[in-house]
Amino acid sequence: MYKGEFIALATAISWTACAVMAEVASKRMGSLALNVIRMALSLIMLVALMWIYTGVPFPAGADNQTWTWLLLSGMVGYVIGDYCVFSCYILIGSRFGRLLMALAPIAAAFTGWLMLGETMGAAALAGMVVTMAGIALSLSGKKDTPAGKLPVKGIVFGVIAGLCQGVGLVLSAKGLVCYDASLSQMDVTSGIDVDRVRDLIPFSSTAIRAVIGLVGFTVWSLVSGHGKDIVTGLKDRKGMLAALGATITGPFLGVSLSLMATIYTNTGVAQTIMALTPVLIIFPTWILFHQKITLREILGSIVAVAGVSLFFV
Repeated sequence: MYKGEFIALATAISWTACAVMAEVASKRMGSLALNVIRMALSLIMLVALMWIYTGVPFPAGADNQTWTWLLLSGMVGYVIGDYCVFSCYILIGSRFGRLLMALAPIAAAFTGWLMLGETMGAAALAGMVVTMAGIALSLSGKKDTPAGKLPVKGIVFGVIAGLCQGVGLVLSAKGLVCYDASLSQMDVTSGIDVDRVRDLIPFSSTAIRAVIGLVGFTVWSLVSGHGKDIVTGLKDRKGMLAALGATITGPFLGVSLSLMATIYTNTGVAQTIMALTPVLIIFPTWILFHQKITLREILGSIVAVAGVSLFFV
């Protein structure tokens, strides 16, 4: 019971650790180089996991429909979404950028209803509203760019980023459904252990998404003139250690857990719980980076946690 909700909470915790390590790594090698390196490392880890556990180093049994949905998910969630996130942070700051990311659970709930026929009960809807209110309250304690001076372009990037994150999760969920159906139709003479492959569906699906992520970020880096940053980053030992940690807790474990959560619970619920990362990260950044904590952030955290608790009623 509540397996999906607990997995989503584990995802939020994993992404919190990822955010802390990614901040360290990105300051040393740049965000684009970090994303290329993270995608490459995650693919190596995922291929190794599939090879060891299933006997084949690729997503066995994934048909064309599965690849299509998951590649589309990676393009929307990784490439377009992250591009808009970074652009948004540059133009309007992280405070308002993260507030606009609160659109992700709404986008996931609506798209999940449209594509997967998912519905949410009264308690889940209340939990979404309260959790988002708590996150907004917590983030509103920051003193970034004044709201009245925000450039429209930055707001547009933020809205697109939030929508892409929510829609990308639903596209992934659709891909997982297709993957499971494809495995059910596999010939028993294929030599593939279908049960073991099915156990790794979230990780195999993450590998497919990482393929388009690696291609997209590499092209983006080369086009924008940041190709040399990748080489420089690979030579930075401390940066690579932080990047390795960000890879394990992000595109390897965190993303796979996020896909796993959609198997056991509504995508809107999963996305709302996973959106707790900006709240969970408050205390680690206080300890590690000595960032001040305001009363508003503490109150917002309490409200957000109260909202999440409604999902377990």
